[in-house]
Amino acid sequence: MKSPLKIISFKEAYANAFYQLNIEWLETFFYVEDFDREVLSNPNKYILDKGGYIFFLIENTSVVGTVALMKKKEKVYELTKMAVIPEKRGKNMGQYLMDYCIDFAKIKKVKKLVLYSNTLLENAIHIYMKKGFKKIPVEKNCPYKRSNIKMELQLIDKN
Repeated sequence: MKSPLKIISFKEAYANAFYQLNIEWLETFFYVEDFDREVLSNPNKYILDKGGYIFFLIENTSVVGTVALMKKKEKVYELTKMAVIPEKRGKNMGQYLMDYCIDFAKIKKVKKLVLYSNTLLENAIHIYMKKGFKKIPVEKNCPYKRSNIKMELQLIDKN
């Protein structure tokens, strides 16, 4: 049986879904920072035009989740803006999106993925660690006020 789930790349028609999914998630778990609103309102400017990627998880014909890979520097991307609609949370949709991003990054020969999170999100942190992400220090000029943990996943050996 064919899965009703598929992941597609950014389409302008889904720009509002990218914004709404992330705003809802942030308002549910934290708060929306000015930086969030700016990036979410201008995904082309902040993510796509700079060499990043945005993906949507589609179930049948509905967007149920999204995630972005924001280019930080050559071969280093931030796994960011991951959000799933409330009724699909706890059903491995986030893991599905993350696995897709990790596989996509390997194909693109990305050296490292980084992410910012908050230790209040215990389940998410557990999943990141299960996938091989390791804690690293959060820099002083971290782009997110709510972030108290930074993690990285080394995809290609440093040598």
